Amino acid sequence: MSRSSHARRWALSTQGVALLVALLLAVVLLLLGGAAELLHRDLQQEYEQRALAIARSVAQQPGLATDVTASRPTSDGPVQRAAEAVRRATGALYVVVTDVHGVRYSHTNPANIGKVVSTSPDAALAGREVVVVQRGTLGISARGKVPLRDARGRVVGEVSVGISMNAVNARTWDLVLVLSLIGVGALAVGVIGAVTLGRRLRRTTLGLQPEEMADLLREHAAVLGGVRDGILAVDTRGLVTVANPEAARLLGVDPERGQTPQEAGVPASVRTLLEQEPAPAGTAVVLGERVVVAHRLAVERDGRSLGTVLTLRDRSDLDEAARELEATRALTDALRAQAHEHRNRLHALGGMLHLGRLDRAKDYLEELQYAATWVPGVDDSYLAGLLAAKAAVASEAGVRLEISPSTYVAGTLTSPLDVVTVLANLLDNAIRAAAAGDRPPRVEVTLLSDGADLLVHVADSGDGVPPALAESVFGHGVTTRAGGADAHGLGLSLARHTARRHGGDVRLLDAGGPDGGAVFEARMAGVVAGTIRVEGAAP
Repeated sequence: MSRSSHARRWALSTQGVALLVALLLAVVLLLLGGAAELLHRDLQQEYEQRALAIARSVAQQPGLATDVTASRPTSDGPVQRAAEAVRRATGALYVVVTDVHGVRYSHTNPANIGKVVSTSPDAALAGREVVVVQRGTLGISARGKVPLRDARGRVVGEVSVGISMNAVNARTWDLVLVLSLIGVGALAVGVIGAVTLGRRLRRTTLGLQPEEMADLLREHAAVLGGVRDGILAVDTRGLVTVANPEAARLLGVDPERGQTPQEAGVPASVRTLLEQEPAPAGTAVVLGERVVVAHRLAVERDGRSLGTVLTLRDRSDLDEAARELEATRALTDALRAQAHEHRNRLHALGGMLHLGRLDRAKDYLEELQYAATWVPGVDDSYLAGLLAAKAAVASEAGVRLEISPSTYVAGTLTSPLDVVTVLANLLDNAIRAAAAGDRPPRVEVTLLSDGADLLVHVADSGDGVPPALAESVFGHGVTTRAGGADAHGLGLSLARHTARRHGGDVRLLDAGGPDGGAVFEARMAGVVAGTIRVEGAAP
């Protein structure tokens, strides 16, 4: 396996730690190299100035110029003794005194006394002070050279003082060692920080490689954009992390990443689903004019919670189909009841003709001509069929469904599906309440057309709506029924949403009590055609 292939197999966090450590090491090494160079240069300059200062002090010693001009260079002469005393006192590599010819009068090695210096003395003999790093008989040294003048100021020689560069290098390395220890400490802190960052990165990325994260991102975009379900995801802090376009459509808002559901304007019913325990699975909720089925799933990886995902499936089409089926069933029931009724009437007419009672048969035919429907006061087949179907349902539950004598709907429905939805939900709730009550089970329904508006009153003989639920009975999920698969509390909420869509409303007129059950009123505008407005009709 090649090295590059092996590197690609490293985890992202490991690559990050290795890169940071390498970067820190490079920075530390560069800083140490730069610091060492600066220190070495500064120390060299310092030692050059130190050598120059020593040379000046030697050149200014009284009588030294006279000793150089009046005596010969010897290993035990006064110049050698004075120079060596200064060398030992200052720790210099050498202190050399020469005459105007460059002949040494002093030297660390007495054998070199009387010899010409190895480096040029011309600058000092010309009256100039010099600082330089040069190699001589004792090695490389930082040197300071000054002219030696007599009492009248004439240059009679030079004083050269050298400090070994080994001392400079040793001092430099001492300082570099200190800086290295500091750098190692900084590197150790950096490595600890890099490892900590790597662990956090590993937790954040769930141990995924960059290629895997890129694949997941592409799959994430494809899935969220392609699914027909709305997806709303929140992390463990309750912040929105994902909201696909379908979720934005169903919620009516487009939550932004990093917002709380409340800040994003997510409906309260959906926020409740995110916190509800146990987690909702197949729970229906009304969002605006839509019925949505919600599922909540906890997301975990390696035993660690990553948050929750709420899926929202639009069931409005199914609900629309169910309402259409309900309306069709109501019409079918009405037609079947009418067929049965007409068959009975034909039998009666046939009997009259068989007995030869022609006048009586003629009168009976005239009565049939003015009988618009088998439900008194209701001409619309959908309403008649629904009432017939609910009467059968009520009978099965042991409840008597009565049509109020004041019922009068002369026209036909322009929105039969929505009217059936409102009326059917009110009748279903009333039948269940009456069946569960302590009084004789009975439901009375009143329908009245007011121009193009339809007014519905449904009263039952049940125990009524508990006072605690009187204000919230139309809320999503509110029900007076015992828990179970059917106790989802959607009927009244859906009925009210449907009625309000037609400019009307559903409200609780009477919560009921000891004297009777609950009374609900529904009004829907513009749902009846072919009627004459009734003056003074109930509001």
